Amino acid sequence: MAIMKIRKISTEELPLVRDVALDVWPKTFSDVLTPTQVDFMLDWMYSLESLKNQVEEKNHVFLLGEENHKPIGYCSYQLDTKEVKTKIHKIYLLQETQGKGYGKMLIEEVRSIAKQNGQSHIYLNVNRHNHKAISFYLKIGFYEAYREVIDIGNGFVMDDIVMEMAI
Repeated sequence: MAIMKIRKISTEELPLVRDVALDVWPKTFSDVLTPTQVDFMLDWMYSLESLKNQVEEKNHVFLLGEENHKPIGYCSYQLDTKEVKTKIHKIYLLQETQGKGYGKMLIEEVRSIAKQNGQSHIYLNVNRHNHKAISFYLKIGFYEAYREVIDIGNGFVMDDIVMEMAI
C-alpha cells in the first residue's frame, strides 16, 4: 500500500505545486465557480511569480505530498507571531488520492509545526459552497469561526467560511 510522504519544498520546486493546482482546481471548483473565475484565480495565486512571492515576501511555507515519488498534493501555511494562529493558505490533493487520509496528514503536519512554534490555533478559508471540504474540516475538528467576502479583483470575490481548530 502506498503512503504519502510530506516534505517542505524550495522555491525551485514550486512548479510541482503549480502542476498539481492546474489539475485539481478545475475539477474541485467546477460546480462552485465559473471557468473564467477559476482561470483568473489560478493565474492570480499559482503563476510561478505569485508562488515565489508567497514564499519570499509573505513567508508562506509549502509542503508537498508525494506518493511513490509523484506529487499528489500540497499545503501552504504561515505562522503568525501577533495572534499566534497559523493560517493554512492552501491545501489540495489530486482527486484520485482523496479519501486516503492524506488531507488529515497534511493538516496534522501543519498543526504539529504550529504547536512547536507556540501557536494556539490553525485556521483556513473555504468557499462556502464547497460542501465536501466543509464536511471534511468539521469531521476532523474544525469549527466555523466567521464568514467573509473578499474582493479579489476583476469583478470576482471569494465568499468564504473561516474555519478554525484549537491546537
